Amino acid sequence: MERGLSEKHPPEKQLSNNSYSSDNEENATNITTNLNANHHDHPETETCDQLVSQSPKAGVKVEESDNTSHEIEEVHHEEKENDEKIGDTPPPEIHYTLETVSQDIDQLITTLSATPKDAKETIVEEEKEEKDEKVPMEIPVFVEKFLDLVEEKVAKHELTEGKGKWGQNPEEDSSFLEAVNRISKLTSSLDGLRSDPNHAALISRIGGIQQRAMACLEDEFRFTLEDIKHNDQDPNTDAKGKQHEADRCVLPESESAETDNFLGYSDDAVSKLNRIAKEMIGGGFESECCHVYMMIRGQAFDECFAEIGFEKISIDEVQKMQWEALEREIPLWIKAVREYASIYFVKELKLAEAIFSNYSSISSSLFSNLTRSVLIQLLNFAEAVAMTKRSAEKLFKFLDMYETLRDSLPAMGALFSEEYENELKTESTTARCRIGEAAICMFCDLENSIKSDTGKTPVPGGAVHPLTRYTMNYLKYAGEYIATLEQVFREHSKIERADSTSRPRYESESQNFNNDNDEENQSPFSNQLVRVMDLLDSNLEAKSKLYKDIALSCIFMMNNGRYIVQKIKGSTEIRQMMGDPWCRRKSSELRNYHKNYQRETWSKLLGCLGHEGLQVNGKVIKPVLKERFKSFNVLFDEIHKAQSSWVVSDEQLQSELRVSITAVVIPAYRSFMGRFSQYLTPGRQTEKYIKYQAEDLETYIDELFDGNSASGARKRP
Repeated sequence: MERGLSEKHPPEKQLSNNSYSSDNEENATNITTNLNANHHDHPETETCDQLVSQSPKAGVKVEESDNTSHEIEEVHHEEKENDEKIGDTPPPEIHYTLETVSQDIDQLITTLSATPKDAKETIVEEEKEEKDEKVPMEIPVFVEKFLDLVEEKVAKHELTEGKGKWGQNPEEDSSFLEAVNRISKLTSSLDGLRSDPNHAALISRIGGIQQRAMACLEDEFRFTLEDIKHNDQDPNTDAKGKQHEADRCVLPESESAETDNFLGYSDDAVSKLNRIAKEMIGGGFESECCHVYMMIRGQAFDECFAEIGFEKISIDEVQKMQWEALEREIPLWIKAVREYASIYFVKELKLAEAIFSNYSSISSSLFSNLTRSVLIQLLNFAEAVAMTKRSAEKLFKFLDMYETLRDSLPAMGALFSEEYENELKTESTTARCRIGEAAICMFCDLENSIKSDTGKTPVPGGAVHPLTRYTMNYLKYAGEYIATLEQVFREHSKIERADSTSRPRYESESQNFNNDNDEENQSPFSNQLVRVMDLLDSNLEAKSKLYKDIALSCIFMMNNGRYIVQKIKGSTEIRQMMGDPWCRRKSSELRNYHKNYQRETWSKLLGCLGHEGLQVNGKVIKPVLKERFKSFNVLFDEIHKAQSSWVVSDEQLQSELRVSITAVVIPAYRSFMGRFSQYLTPGRQTEKYIKYQAEDLETYIDELFDGNSASGARKRP
């Protein structure tokens, strides 16, 4: 009898009656109790007295008598009737909603999180030698109900693809995110059961639902990041088109666009991106989230390049480009560097920090990786340009690039971590140095350009030589970069000394005329500039000797000297670099050339107006006087004919020459005419020998140096 009773009410049956009830709150909290209850060993049989005393259904007082067996049979009979009644009435079905079951899930997660990991894997492993079976942890039924509801919600989101997927119902969106959050937490809490075959199906189902939910979030994350692009494809109104222009990753045109902190994303969009990123990263989908962000924002940076007009050009392509084409790309590169450094990178950091506000290390890493790819591309272009064939005319574009690298990139240091800031500084400094070195070589190459100009054909009319114009205009433009050139030469003076082939020859000359300034205190660029000017002077002196007419040679040197002085005076920076001693020396040289010109030209003419040899014993010798007038007329005609074709382009110099000639010739001619014209017979003799009046000479002198090919002077009517 005792054996039969023990089989009817085994200990396992009693334990199962203590398992999770329909009350959801008790289900979550009883997990640990049930786990611990299964750790005890149970006897296979119990005494009748123990069974009866433990039964709450007996309803009969049990006494130690001979009627024990009868009373026990009555107890069994009553229990059997009760069991049949319970079987006839099914338990009421519980109606689950996502809101109600979520509370049970939260409590379950809390309980599981507080349970040791080994307790989740098995109930007990005590007395392993005696028992080979492990009693699996029992999962409450509401977990399946929760999964059904979440799966239904995920399926609904999967069906609504495209624009308008989110944002129509904010409450629904929040509910979905909360459900995904619970799925992620539940996955983490049940992680210890992955190796348990009893729960493999459940774990697999939870993982599948999480994967689908995260795919929905990933799609929405991508769509929200791409939303600016979609605005470009939705030309419903002009207002939208204008909004798109503000949203694009280009330099803002207006102050309102300038205040946009998130590159066109609204605050609501950033808030949504932040919530999605939080759930994806918290659920273990960090790589997928970051990949989408990097891809979309990388495309946005590419669009920036396109809007600016700067194309991605490889180093090899740069090397093969003609300078004319490359020269057009450099301003676009400069614009890209400045705008990325001052606008885009600042706002990109704000955007990353806002979206990944809960994960500062991720936002920093994403920002660094995004900007690094852009900076590498920009710096590679700079280094590729620095490796192209060098020539003097490229200098100013190189200086523009040097200034851009110098001024723009260091300002970005505060945006990066210390490690990346140091790396950026190193790479940008390398690119800047290569551009600077190339610039120095180009400027020093100006010396070689001057030395190589050894043409043997004199410039017609003694005009300013093309070499002079080229050199001085080159230096004038260089004056606009004076601070940069001084910095470049100061930082790379050793390179400059090695490349400057003319330094040894002209250094002593620089010291001789510039002895008011200690050359050791001069900047490297100042010394280089002086050497260029000395070399130009020497070249011009050699070219002046190509003229057979010494007077024309003097005009040539005056023209070129005056041009040089005017260009130097027109550039305050270059004048300061050259110094006052140089300017005084140059002015003195011009005065000497002027004197030499007058001596070679007008002194001979004035010889015809001399009094010597005209009188003998106080009487004027008419044949000699007639010859003097005749010689004067012929010589003046020759001078006028020749020098009318000579060129003095500087109006001030031209005026100075004419005034000085008039001051020398006219008074002497008036005096000669006044004293000796009376000795000629009026009429035919006077007209034949006195060809010019003083006023006529003044008119003809004013026609000199115009560059006109005159046939000769004619007597004015």
